Amino acid sequence: MLRTTILLLLAMLSACAGGPAAPTLAQYHGPVGRPDELAGGVRMIPIETPKGTFQVWTRRTGNNPTLKVLLLHGGPGMTCEYLEAMDSWLPGAGVEYYHYDQLGSFRSEQPNEPELWEIPRFVEEVEQVRQALGLDRENFVLYGHSWGGILAVEYALEYQQHLKGLVVSDMMMSIPKYNEYARNVLMPKMDQGALKEILAMEATHDTENPRYMELLMTQHYTHHVLRLPPEQWPNGVMRAMMHVNHDIYVSMQGPSELGASGKLEHWDRTADLGKIAVPTLVIGAQHDTMDPAHMKWVASAVQRGRFHYCANGSHLAMYDDQAVYFRGLLDFLRDLDAGRL
Repeated sequence: MLRTTILLLLAMLSACAGGPAAPTLAQYHGPVGRPDELAGGVRMIPIETPKGTFQVWTRRTGNNPTLKVLLLHGGPGMTCEYLEAMDSWLPGAGVEYYHYDQLGSFRSEQPNEPELWEIPRFVEEVEQVRQALGLDRENFVLYGHSWGGILAVEYALEYQQHLKGLVVSDMMMSIPKYNEYARNVLMPKMDQGALKEILAMEATHDTENPRYMELLMTQHYTHHVLRLPPEQWPNGVMRAMMHVNHDIYVSMQGPSELGASGKLEHWDRTADLGKIAVPTLVIGAQHDTMDPAHMKWVASAVQRGRFHYCANGSHLAMYDDQAVYFRGLLDFLRDLDAGRL
């Protein structure tokens, strides 16, 4: 009798909170009759491109008809392995979500077709993945981190009619402004002798030199990418770094780790952000490679923005300020699902 009363009270509280109740544990993890069921949620999705059809890797976790998050990893050319922190937080919140390696990344096909590494082509890839997964404006939240934030915004500007919500994490909306921030704020704080050595190796295209990564790790990465000793970096982060597709990364981002060049050098969407009308969460961090003040401005530039600040975080704030990061992300997803945004 007491158990029944408690269950009734919980149901009443859920109803008072507004919005649909999160799925029960059995509903979330149990068989749901989907085509990925036998493969643990993994699906290879065919993507049509100007150079033929190629397969991309996705993996679903959970089952929530009203809240499905597609994760866009950074790079370009990295993998979603470094987003494995999601696995510690999203299931408990009842969020259905999809890890996804973009075309050219580790678990997807890696065609040697340089013409495919263009923003519009990546946008069409995301749209094909959305269609294959059956995501729509009643449930589809697009999350983008770093380069994934560029891709998420580009997708929203083209296809926001399919979105329920948007998350942009740790990515400025102007590469020129990002480069300016790196030159004027980040570089002056570095050891100037080490910086001179790093820039000299970049100028001579000697970035494969082990000394280059050694300097970056001590002078840059552990200050602005992931503020933990290298030996404590999570395995997923290390695997993602080992599995990066350098052909894509250098083509789009450029060889330098202290700024961006390549095809993205002049990318700037600051003038277009007002066109984004879906509820949008922007996440910034104090020690990030991206200017947190700019990130806060981005939240005000879109029509229905919210800013979440990680005071102790860096570019991978989902690790070095984890509890704060996920509190903001999950609060946004709950409010979105409950119709409060």
